[in-house]
Amino acid sequence: MEHSDDTRPRVTGPHPPPAGAVAHDGEWAGEVRTAVRCAAALFALLLCVDGAAGSLTWWRGLLWCALALLLFLVLYPARVSAGDGWLASRRLLRTRRVHTGLLVAVRPLDGVARRLVLCDLLGNRVEIDPEVLARNPALWRRLDEGVRAALAGGTLRCGTTALAEMGRRLDDETALAVFRVSGLE
Repeated sequence: MEHSDDTRPRVTGPHPPPAGAVAHDGEWAGEVRTAVRCAAALFALLLCVDGAAGSLTWWRGLLWCALALLLFLVLYPARVSAGDGWLASRRLLRTRRVHTGLLVAVRPLDGVARRLVLCDLLGNRVEIDPEVLARNPALWRRLDEGVRAALAGGTLRCGTTALAEMGRRLDDETALAVFRVSGLE
């Protein structure tokens, strides 16, 4: 039997409830529109070329449509959001979320597309594009708050150098933007 003065923490599920303001990627909608435009342009181009060659049939049109849809799925960006103690990345079919106060590792992945991999103590893992953090200071602030909590709690074991480097880069870009706006560049 539970009493109203019960001070035990209540577990509400695997995802913490969003507290305070939630920061979102402000350019996500534009990136989705770009993905739609690229897929539509490819579809139109394939139809025009196939029609001009005189080999356009209904099944070839369906094949070009499937190819354009595949391009859209490849180009579809993840929607990154962050709240008090969490950061989430939502794709078409799945949402991944980490508890930023319980981060264990932060690793940069270099390759064709740069990625930042965040892993928490509960085994959750999120991959995000570092440019999303660069474009959205509110997202960076939320992540930085969680990283500071993880450092204070002693859970963050690797990745502090990468985060410090990213923080310096974002600070430099912000200062440069302020100088450009004020005419002091």
